[in-house]
Amino acid sequence: MGSAAGGDVIGDGTQKWEQPVAGTFIRTGKADHFTDLCRKEDVDTVIFDDELSPAQSRNLERVFNCKILDRTSLILDIFAQRARTKEGKLQIELAQLQHLLPRLTRFWGHLSRQKGGIGMRGDGETQLETDRRRVQDRIARIADELDVVRRQRTTQRNGRQRNQWPLASIVGYTNAGKSTLLNALTGASSLAEDKVFATLDPMTRRLRLPTNQNVLLTDTVGFIRKLPHGLVEAFKATLEEVVQADLLVHVVDVSHPQADDQIAAVNSVLEEIGAAGKPTLMVFYKVDRLGVNGFGSNHFDASPDAVGISAKTGEAISQLLALLEIK
Repeated sequence: MGSAAGGDVIGDGTQKWEQPVAGTFIRTGKADHFTDLCRKEDVDTVIFDDELSPAQSRNLERVFNCKILDRTSLILDIFAQRARTKEGKLQIELAQLQHLLPRLTRFWGHLSRQKGGIGMRGDGETQLETDRRRVQDRIARIADELDVVRRQRTTQRNGRQRNQWPLASIVGYTNAGKSTLLNALTGASSLAEDKVFATLDPMTRRLRLPTNQNVLLTDTVGFIRKLPHGLVEAFKATLEEVVQADLLVHVVDVSHPQADDQIAAVNSVLEEIGAAGKPTLMVFYKVDRLGVNGFGSNHFDASPDAVGISAKTGEAISQLLALLEIK
């Protein structure tokens, strides 16, 4: 995902161990090895594909002598580039601040207490405490604004229910083809790009089925393995569209080499947000490449409510529309 954030990826590496090292996540020998590589390649940022504690990040920056990002920081950076609406930007800022708060010490650990004086009698207040209070205040303000958004969504949802139009939410791993499917079915203009997290802001469009039933189809933010819990919390207003849906349309890119893992990751997130067990229609995308990377027809046998479609050939779109009829 480093390239998705706009960086030039120089290389990668792994280490196998039973559990992370408390202070530096990786062992000393591996850290020294990576440090030498970074020095030779003039690397300015090292990204860890896992969650780092504030202490681990601080210690690793001393070891590598460059910026250290963990998985959450990277995802937040990509999200910040993709957000378009005020709501999306607020959700990202909330998650960023919540991630930053326990890490403020690394920025201000070198400062001593402020000097006393007029208006600053006594020991004064540390710069760290000042910044922590400001961040907490900002978090509270954003949370209040997102509560307003959540109430507005509830009002909109109640209005849709008065029209008795059922809601189907498109879910799936990031870059699986959700926006492309929404555009193909409804003629919408949702952003559909070949990159992760292209869609952060939900888009809802009306779809008239061949039976003349109206269904509201919503495109949602893409899921990803090990989705940071803080992001789930920050995106609650958006993810409520999934929780409240009458039907989930789970889109899977069958051409991806980790398609099975992506299905498991999406199901894990659905369980975390309380949407597991909802009626689900599996849509296997790029079915013209079925069998590539070991993804075979047995998945259809395991999912009776499933359809394989192809944007390339237009195969089975009519079958999908028939299955979208919500009783």
